[in-house]
Amino acid sequence: MPEAEHTTIRENGGTNQSARRRMLESLLWSAAPPMSRYEHDSMTPAERRAGASLAAIFALRMLGLFLILPVFAVHAHEIPGGSDLTLVGLAIGAYGLTQAFLQIPYGVASDRFGRKPVIVFGLLLFVLGSAVAALAGSIQTVILGRVLQGAGAISAAVTALAADLTRDQHRTKVMAMIGSSIGLVFAASMVAAPLLYSVIGMSGIFWLTAVLAFLAIGVVVYIVPAAPIVPRAPGGRFVDVLRDSALMRLNVGVFALHLIQTAMWVLVPAALVAGGGLPLPEHWKVYLPAVLLSFALMVPAVIIAERRGMMKTIFTGAIALLVVVQAGLYAFGGSVFALGLWLTLFFVAFNVLEAILPSWISKVAPPHAKGTALGIYNTLQSVGLFLGGMTGGWIAQHYGAAAVNLVCGLLALTWLLAAATMSPPPRRVVPAAAR
Repeated sequence: MPEAEHTTIRENGGTNQSARRRMLESLLWSAAPPMSRYEHDSMTPAERRAGASLAAIFALRMLGLFLILPVFAVHAHEIPGGSDLTLVGLAIGAYGLTQAFLQIPYGVASDRFGRKPVIVFGLLLFVLGSAVAALAGSIQTVILGRVLQGAGAISAAVTALAADLTRDQHRTKVMAMIGSSIGLVFAASMVAAPLLYSVIGMSGIFWLTAVLAFLAIGVVVYIVPAAPIVPRAPGGRFVDVLRDSALMRLNVGVFALHLIQTAMWVLVPAALVAGGGLPLPEHWKVYLPAVLLSFALMVPAVIIAERRGMMKTIFTGAIALLVVVQAGLYAFGGSVFALGLWLTLFFVAFNVLEAILPSWISKVAPPHAKGTALGIYNTLQSVGLFLGGMTGGWIAQHYGAAAVNLVCGLLALTWLLAAATMSPPPRRVVPAAAR
């Protein structure tokens, strides 16, 4: 404490003690290093509301999609054209392919016209696509419905809105809330889909997806906080994003992450059946504990990354864990117990990276091009999902299942080497009053 201030407090012996205490606390606070202020700053009610409501939008939309995955291939045999496995695969994958083409236009549109109008428009298209698929009398009409569902490519706009509504020091927490909601509904869908199919059928599941998306529109309109005004530049967004090496390395990273994810799931169901005789309807017994335990391990990692300024350390550690998982699956993935262990560790790494990657993107993207940057990010994510299944299947067919783990491990190792030279994102602590 400066000598003059110390003298003032000492000489005013009659000064109220609480006033002196407030003065001392103010002096200590102003002199505290950034880390101390960072740790004591908490999320505002508006930030918590934004995180919970945007996570709910993702969850309502993704639940409808995930409920289809475990049962559609079986159901397809009951409709005209469903015996053609190529068309069945197209019906499943058409959604992701359309997403890949439209994420960037939706991100650009959200920069130009605002986040909420774009999100509502995308959800309306999703409702329309769900209705078309529910009324479909052939596999071709189901494909059309899935294309329309994918045309509601709102991921970039939603994550950009999450970035708009949260301060830098809390953004990874909000992205973790969104990522966790997706993981939870994935696990829930694995359990619920066979039961729902037996009760309401495939058409009922598609109608349920339409209702869930319609509820998500209500969340956008009535619950998500109003978006702040952000810079709207008329042009230059693609140039600003594409010439940024840090952004492009993050984009390549999300491509690698989701390629590895889908390539793995070409093999995991068959491995669970072959490794321990676990029939398909009981695979949730492995998935659900793995996902829940991974969340318990992921949350502390995300908190440490934000509060301690260790985002790059946690980020590279999660990529290294991906390498370990692929090595473990390659060498020790023959039993249900071993598969459960490696899948749990995979979900830990995956959920941490799913929280950090969009947060990092939003922190380093130009303010006027946040939606565009996240559009490119989500596009490469969708391309990774689409190519992962094709690549994993081709490698497994020609070189065996172990070769898939080997290639995925090499891809993760390459990503780790590229990430090791990245600079951590800037840490800006924005006071709540400044928002």
